[in-house]
Amino acid sequence: MGANTMNSDNNPTQAESADRHEMYQFAVQAPDTEVEFFEETYKKLRGKNPLSMKEDFCGTALLSVEWCKSDPERTAVGVDFCPDTLKWGEEHNIKPANAEIGNRLQIIEADVREVVEPKVDITCALNFSFCIFKTREELRGYFAKALDGLKDDGMLILDMFGGTECLDELEEETEMDEVDASYLWEHDKFNPINNDILCHIHFEFPDGSRMDKAFSYDWRLWSLQELRELLEEAGYSKVRVYWEEFEEDDDDDDFMEGTGEFYEATEVENQESWQVYIVAEK
Repeated sequence: MGANTMNSDNNPTQAESADRHEMYQFAVQAPDTEVEFFEETYKKLRGKNPLSMKEDFCGTALLSVEWCKSDPERTAVGVDFCPDTLKWGEEHNIKPANAEIGNRLQIIEADVREVVEPKVDITCALNFSFCIFKTREELRGYFAKALDGLKDDGMLILDMFGGTECLDELEEETEMDEVDASYLWEHDKFNPINNDILCHIHFEFPDGSRMDKAFSYDWRLWSLQELRELLEEAGYSKVRVYWEEFEEDDDDDDFMEGTGEFYEATEVENQESWQVYIVAEK
């Protein structure tokens, strides 16, 4: 991870002054939206309010904090093996929320495959984090461990991306509303023989500086059918795919944009880019 130096007065550039974890949270995460989807989906499928959640690959634990804030009876467990990221989350997300969430959030520094207690209503692995497992055996093993950590009526919730442009090298730029900067998502490499994909997150600032490769991901690009098969092989009773609704842009009839609303689907038309939720029931 590097930040370009552009200031001739030897003052730090905006890229050098920015915090990469804070930038990531602004660019990538929408914890209120995730909590809403979890709650609505669980209530629809189980007829009751979910109270306990385990966030695998929790990073800065922003989602876990938001989950606990959303209901005074809710508890969360965040699991990640990166101590530096967990420490950042403790200082910037958990401590500021302590007065509101108390001791209802537990953070565990460990491999996500090692934590199956306490049993929870929902386990989630978002931001495509499980794609770090590149073989069927590894990923099925993770899914099986996640199943072990669920209550009898629990469910595992994943997200996944795809589309025709995922196979190409590209760099997508998005203006960030919360801060004066741009978020860039790059597909650096894709190997069609084994579906390995190398992705990066960069940030660009108005002073011309750039936080290059703030985050990098060496993943396997799993297909939805592969994920469904592996979840079923791991023992889940039902696997559902929730597809995002799209609508025409008011200013460009040829451009379709996501609405943020998801519906259960079994057949869709492929798109240049899509993101879905996968809900696997115990």
